Amino acid sequence: MKRNITLMTSAVLVAAALTGVTSHVQAQTSQATPLPFATPQSQGFSAEGIKRIDTFFKNEIAKNQMPGAVIAVAKNGKLVIFEAYGFRDKASQIPMTKDTIFELASMTKIMTAVSALTFYEEGRLTLNNPVSMWFPQFKDIKVGHVGADGNVTTTPTKNPITVQDLMRHTNGLTYGGRGATPIHKQFPEGSAASAFEYTGPQLIDKLAATPLLHEPGTVWNYGFGLDVMGLIQEKMTGQKLGEIMRERIWNKVGMVDTGFTKTTKNASRFAQPLPVDPITGKPQSMPILTADLKYDCGGGCAYGTAADYLRFGQMLLNGGTIDGKRVLGPQTVAFMTADHLGNTVKNELTNTEAGRAGYGFGLSVAVRKERGLAAINGNIGDYTWNGAYGTTFWADPKEKMVVVVMAATPGEIRKEYREKLSALIYGALNQ
Repeated sequence: MKRNITLMTSAVLVAAALTGVTSHVQAQTSQATPLPFATPQSQGFSAEGIKRIDTFFKNEIAKNQMPGAVIAVAKNGKLVIFEAYGFRDKASQIPMTKDTIFELASMTKIMTAVSALTFYEEGRLTLNNPVSMWFPQFKDIKVGHVGADGNVTTTPTKNPITVQDLMRHTNGLTYGGRGATPIHKQFPEGSAASAFEYTGPQLIDKLAATPLLHEPGTVWNYGFGLDVMGLIQEKMTGQKLGEIMRERIWNKVGMVDTGFTKTTKNASRFAQPLPVDPITGKPQSMPILTADLKYDCGGGCAYGTAADYLRFGQMLLNGGTIDGKRVLGPQTVAFMTADHLGNTVKNELTNTEAGRAGYGFGLSVAVRKERGLAAINGNIGDYTWNGAYGTTFWADPKEKMVVVVMAATPGEIRKEYREKLSALIYGALNQ
């Protein structure tokens, strides 16, 4: 079902004075700001640090390393950085604007988990519920074993896949594109790729019939857990996932430009990648920009703006509420953003997401347990997840800070940017 995603059209004039930094003193007149504005200096950022951030983006765009970006940072509940750089579409010379829409890829997963947790709060599902409660196909799932001859044999699982396994990636439903074993080759490449090929029911049948890479509950391994979690929500309600999220999250948070299905009104606002990968020199594209989705894939198919996602992150940092509207309770958010792996689950997180040493994993988010192990700066308790097309999100409760950076950079350069962005943001803080 197509949705009309309307753009905030009311203009808000905010005067800001920050000596020597022109890009952050311009009045916010092009669209309404997602949060109340405050100057960076008033919230603990240095003028020099803000200037470094500004220079970094301008230099990367000038070197043709990225087409453009939108950065939005909140500190103490105030919007301190909200800037558009470069081009929405470099090939067509269309400038980047703050209301540009980006494919969120795996940042969709956090929204899928949050919507699932609203049902958890209603007592309609528990973390120990088996997936087979909604999809009986999963009652007879098998674990795959690759022999020396390359053939796959299977054995019955010892444990069922649970709701918790879906949300913390301990389910064995791996992404085919994440490995080259004979088991990986039997899975669809990833969330978006599955939505190009399968309807929701077809994907469930496919996953249930494919040997698991690991015994459920034993190994953190990235895959289709949140896609299945989204389809469970559809089974529970008879609605599409986008409709569920609109009712339970987007309308409450004020995420006016977030959705799964493009409309004629918003189609021209999507960010486009550079035609050539700046690292490999090979042509690159993002098929999701033009492909039709056969189901609302909760693992990677939503889109949105930096403003929308900043409000979503601020809602989480606030303990589940924003502007007096409640999505989750504070104890549920604390539960979601705690480590759910402990010492019993093998943690393969660093094999998937660079710079995540010292992190555990909660319900859809990586959670920092120790500081100093990861290459990416931050504090114990910060939580994060990113998108394969170049989007970045993290929340730092200690700093009372939310960071969202949106870019269409689908190649390996996006991983390099994650570390650099962290260094720039934390390096700009005075305290």
